[in-house]
Amino acid sequence: MRVTEQAANIGVVGLAVMGSNLARNLASREGNTVAVFNRTYAKTDELVTEHPEAGFVPTSSYEEFAAALQKPRTAIIMVKAGAGTDAVIDELLRVFEPGDIIVDGGNALFTDTIRREKAVRETGVNFVGMGVSGGEEGALLGPSLMPGGPDESWATLGPILKSIAAVAEGEPCVTHVGHDGAGHFVKMVHNGIEYADMQLIAEAYDLIRRGTGKSPAEIADVFAEWNRGELESYLIEITAEVLRQVDAATGEPLVDVIVDQAGAKGTGGWTVQTAIDLGVPVSGIAEAVFARSLSSHPEQREVSGELPGWHDADAVPPVRDADAFIENVRLALFASKIVAYSQGFDEIRAGAAHYGWDIDLGAVSKIWRGGCIIRAQFLNRIADAYDAEPGLPVLLTAPYFVEALGRAQAAWRRTVVYAATAGIPAPAFSSSLAYYDGLRAERLPAALIQGQRDFFGAHTYKRIDKPGTFHTLWSGDRTEVEAEDTH
Repeated sequence: MRVTEQAANIGVVGLAVMGSNLARNLASREGNTVAVFNRTYAKTDELVTEHPEAGFVPTSSYEEFAAALQKPRTAIIMVKAGAGTDAVIDELLRVFEPGDIIVDGGNALFTDTIRREKAVRETGVNFVGMGVSGGEEGALLGPSLMPGGPDESWATLGPILKSIAAVAEGEPCVTHVGHDGAGHFVKMVHNGIEYADMQLIAEAYDLIRRGTGKSPAEIADVFAEWNRGELESYLIEITAEVLRQVDAATGEPLVDVIVDQAGAKGTGGWTVQTAIDLGVPVSGIAEAVFARSLSSHPEQREVSGELPGWHDADAVPPVRDADAFIENVRLALFASKIVAYSQGFDEIRAGAAHYGWDIDLGAVSKIWRGGCIIRAQFLNRIADAYDAEPGLPVLLTAPYFVEALGRAQAAWRRTVVYAATAGIPAPAFSSSLAYYDGLRAERLPAALIQGQRDFFGAHTYKRIDKPGTFHTLWSGDRTEVEAEDTH
């Protein structure tokens, strides 16, 4: 068919499931006409044929695609991150003009987005890295959107993105996060929190099942009940659904048929690696990443199965009061989830400071209330905390979370003790509690570490009783001398 020039106000490149669903979402909103392009035209033809109601403008070349777009041309790329994204950008730059907008909606590493934005900016074209959360369903019905890029692009993109975003409490789940790589950075941390949240839920399930002997269907009822309270969230909701599912072939609970090896696509690892570079402890997220790694090494687990446990025959000690135990696990889960979100927001704050982004943490928490995988009731509490104190240094110190953590204390500790005593791995629960206790400690053993570092490497130390930097002559007469700071 002949493309009508400048018929569309937005275009989508890459029509796999996510791209197709996003294109359909865009087309369903009043005022949008969507041009679509895919490397293989058969995919374009399939989408247009199956959804005539969308009024798509199909194109078979980049030249046709550019001709179909109103100026400033705006294109959203939905292709696999990496070299494929760079290739599409190069093709669009060939047919776009200064002032046009290229949006990368894939799960790109934020440093790649920074590089791409800088290179594209030199051509006069605007480049936006945009996090898209919510999976296939979110793309179709309303995702949480985290665009970065220049202010100029937000003026054009803002109304379009607000029209397709999820809505939470009357507000669209999209905000201009910040410049260059800010959008993909925030999406990366979102995914890191998602890793921690999922691991914590899995640990809660494992503790209840092994501690009480309840079936997956019975535990599904527990999670459904939790979802009516302060733990209300998308992940708690779907956990109940997964645990209720029965395998048609065997009649067994589906969760018992699935191989216990968790996959990963990299964003959790990026979150941890970036946190290390920024000097931000995200121990809960890190343990979730490592737990997936451990699960994915069956050859190591197989040869380690006979390692001794603390109890005779590795028997799990019986739980005397199942209801009380389950309540302990619920509170431990809530407290540990708070830590995971707090660590994630700490990383966003540190990233913003390092890369010069002006990121509104309260606004980020609000756009995560709908459309995204980690949407949860208590994100409103996070938004309230940052509204009350935008410069809040530690989310855990906001009044609501102080009260919640205080209320969960005893149960949290009892749960971690039980897990350790029973030999049930609960790395995310345990590390979250250790992080919490580290924050509140009056003095940490880091003083000894500094002494050790000074002994073997002359790395110096500071004193509590006077200013300056010092070194002890460990291999000499062990007197203390002033030194240049080598921290």
